[in-house]
Amino acid sequence: MSTDALAAALAELPLVDHHVHGALRDDVDRAGLELMLTESDRPVPPWMTQFDSQIGFAVRRWCAPVLGLPAHPAPEAYLSRRRELGAAEVNRRLLAASGIDHYLLETGYGGAEILGTDEMARASGRPVDEIVRLESVLEDVARSGVAAADLPERFRETLAARTVDAVGLKSIVAYRFGFDFDPARPSDDEVTAAAGAWLAECARTGTVRVSDPVLLRFVLWSGVDRGLPIQLHAGYGDPDVELHRCDPLLLTRFIRNVQPHGVDLMLLHCYPFHRNAGYLAQVFPHVFFDVGLGVNYTGVRSDAVVAESLELAPFAKILFSSDAWGPPELHHLGALLWRRGMLRAMAPWVGSGEWDLDEAVRVARMIGHDNARRVYGLEGGA
Repeated sequence: MSTDALAAALAELPLVDHHVHGALRDDVDRAGLELMLTESDRPVPPWMTQFDSQIGFAVRRWCAPVLGLPAHPAPEAYLSRRRELGAAEVNRRLLAASGIDHYLLETGYGGAEILGTDEMARASGRPVDEIVRLESVLEDVARSGVAAADLPERFRETLAARTVDAVGLKSIVAYRFGFDFDPARPSDDEVTAAAGAWLAECARTGTVRVSDPVLLRFVLWSGVDRGLPIQLHAGYGDPDVELHRCDPLLLTRFIRNVQPHGVDLMLLHCYPFHRNAGYLAQVFPHVFFDVGLGVNYTGVRSDAVVAESLELAPFAKILFSSDAWGPPELHHLGALLWRRGMLRAMAPWVGSGEWDLDEAVRVARMIGHDNARRVYGLEGGA
């Protein structure tokens, strides 16, 4: 009976997705959808399909019924049903089925393909707040035309303006360099020198993409000065990352340096380093983490990932995220698989008497809802 009560409580829990991107704006063909069911940015080889993966199986098992199909349809039948319903209806059904109550939308990636904050609010019928990507702001400053000597102050002014209504910041330093960077704050003279070389390269190549470690450190420390929680992608991601340089343990000195400033650091996803992230969240009061991206892509094995996230860190330091981008299947699955993973982890503890049922429900609510509201200063709540 306690398992049934726990399952009911988890099913009804309104989630705050503290790191997520917009759903797809338009319909997508099979090749496009399959490319969005992997973190690879390379074309899917003709001799395989992404439907033959943990996430592919999970989509056909759990998303098909929401779209009015039996579980486990053939990929062709699933895609046909998607086309029949259209993008807006697919979004509406899957976002509603997720039970996500509030989205914190990172807007630095995706552009015209995906819904922005206002559109996502309309599609989901739920509140949406913005997370601003630091590197994107710097790249926008460069595109606007700026002299190297003016870049530090222009960036700080632009960041302040862009984040008036934002609830947090995001950095992709893991993608652009790695976590083995010098953790010290660079001087404006260092930033100006690095900016001169970078802006000259941008002019020469026509490509604006920041990867200089001095400039990456500059935007991170400017984010610290802004005072909002800073999300850092950690661990698993697309082929841009060098995974061995994305272990959050490499951030330890930076984490120590940030602590006196009173800014919270949010380690995102972390797989396969989520146990390392749990350690950092235990020993540093301003460090939090989630296992978002790893949950969707491990499918039926996500139970283990969710359970491992509960091993070491205090429960007030763990958050829920889906990191969904594009197909609303990812928003729905991120929530469904997290709820199921929490249930399968905690039910034996409650059943054996190791945990009290009410305490288990309280922990689930902390991770799924309350911790994000506290850290990001969100108003209200269910």
